[in-house]
Amino acid sequence: MYNSEFPSIKLYTQISQGESWLRRHQGKRPLLACVLGFTETGLIPGISAAGATPADRRYTAIADAEFLYNGPQPHPAYPLPPLQAGASPVLISRAVVERQALPVYIFNAGLPQPPAIPHIDLQGTPARCLSSGQALEWAIVEHLFQQGLTWGEKLATEVGTGYLILAECVVGGTTTALAVLSGLGIPAVGKVNSSHPTCNHDQKWTLVQQGLQRANWNSRVNSPLPPHPPLSLLAAIGDPMQIVVAGMTIAASRCCGVLLAGGTQMLAIYALAQAIAQSEALDWQPEQIIVGTTRWVAEDPTGDTIGLATLVGSVPLMATQLSFATSRWPQLQVYEAGFVKEGVGAGGCAIAASLYHGWGQPELLQAIEDLAERYQQVTLNRPSLYSESTNY
Repeated sequence: MYNSEFPSIKLYTQISQGESWLRRHQGKRPLLACVLGFTETGLIPGISAAGATPADRRYTAIADAEFLYNGPQPHPAYPLPPLQAGASPVLISRAVVERQALPVYIFNAGLPQPPAIPHIDLQGTPARCLSSGQALEWAIVEHLFQQGLTWGEKLATEVGTGYLILAECVVGGTTTALAVLSGLGIPAVGKVNSSHPTCNHDQKWTLVQQGLQRANWNSRVNSPLPPHPPLSLLAAIGDPMQIVVAGMTIAASRCCGVLLAGGTQMLAIYALAQAIAQSEALDWQPEQIIVGTTRWVAEDPTGDTIGLATLVGSVPLMATQLSFATSRWPQLQVYEAGFVKEGVGAGGCAIAASLYHGWGQPELLQAIEDLAERYQQVTLNRPSLYSESTNY
């Protein structure tokens, strides 16, 4: 549903609640917190298009974070890796952060190597493949959850009268999201998204079934409660980002608005926060929370994001109506064919740009294309995101 007050943002679920959230936060300056994590699930051939090869996918999160923080640089420590097609969604996030001067915090929840930029190390670890049923050590799960609660409270204080955008970068994260949703009893099979133009549902579900079986997790589909505490589920088949962002969401919602910036993964975070708050008897304010993504995710014909949002609960799902149909860059035009779709808070940042400074399609597209132009100029002497020979 479009609202004349916010023509660049479309609401899909919980319309009145979503409109109320938008009105409360219109004109307010957000803070962006991007939580990075890693799961060996992302190394499985074909599981993700967020990196053309498994080797590339090891560095996607740290490269995206470096670009989000620094913008185009002639000699980055970790250049943006080649994708199967398209350009990284971090171009969208960075364009908004840069032009609207938004504060950015980068968190390392568990990576194979640290980012080469200022960041907060939460002392987590990368996750094993979810198919193992033993993704993370219990002590790490407990530690990361406490870190999430602590930092959620700190960030909520930092934003003042604004709100918090919680973003992520985890290659393979839509598969761990499917695992968590399934373990929580939410029938999400066939409803999640991916960076592929046609979602690889069968591959994802096979891995999830293996993980839940090896963890002896008797998932009760359509049951309102999981058979074990949700933190145990994360230890079995989750990733480190999920734990941190769930904690941040619970704590921050007590004090400020929270925009969960993403699609499938952030719907899983909301479901997790809901389950953890109930299981651990924690205070939280769900009416303070929305999920914001891109229309490429919300209207993905190979998934069912709207249906999934309805199953997850009373959270508004909204999306920026940003289009690359008229972009002069072929690497951006492929978003319209279903490649990439979302990541690094792209949809949430575009929503925030419309809320904070009233940006519509012309301003968003101009800022992103200007950034793409600068990126091309500083990478002329090395393999470029916009090289004709690079399969982006």
